[in-house]
Amino acid sequence: MTQRNDDEHSDIGPIVSAAHLADGGLPALSEMEFALVIAGNAFQRWITRCTAAAGGEGLSSMEVQILHAVNHRERDKSQAELCMMFNIEDTHVVAYALKKLAGLDLVEPGRRGKEKTARITRKGSELCLRYRALREKLLIESVKSLGLDEAKVSEIAALMRVMSGQYDQAARAAASY
Repeated sequence: MTQRNDDEHSDIGPIVSAAHLADGGLPALSEMEFALVIAGNAFQRWITRCTAAAGGEGLSSMEVQILHAVNHRERDKSQAELCMMFNIEDTHVVAYALKKLAGLDLVEPGRRGKEKTARITRKGSELCLRYRALREKLLIESVKSLGLDEAKVSEIAALMRVMSGQYDQAARAAASY
């Protein structure tokens, strides 16, 4: 098997899903977009399968994320807060998820004035703890073995949040174009 050096890899160009987009300015952005797509799909598959293994079969990735968000800091969350947290425009997505989670006794509906809220139940909290234990065993141990610099991972996460703002701004401009 022949080893390739970095110079040989640079001839390949960026790894993208749409070369016609990478032909414009900033091909690295197309590379990042493709990485986001495949990472997003892998993440969604992971959280649904980990949740199923923890005893939460049949939950979508969005429902799992909302469950963990409602459990976050053990305080009630409003639908509006959850929509803002996950950058969701369609409030029905969150309303449906909360209704399903409540039907499974994982969250409990409530109210804060006129706002609908959700609170984690004991059953929901226990599912989150089983998920965390599996995450530690199946994912965290493996990722730690990569020897990644935690500060660099945090930097990448911050960049991704900044980039989400750029995409939101571009989406607003496209809506009025």
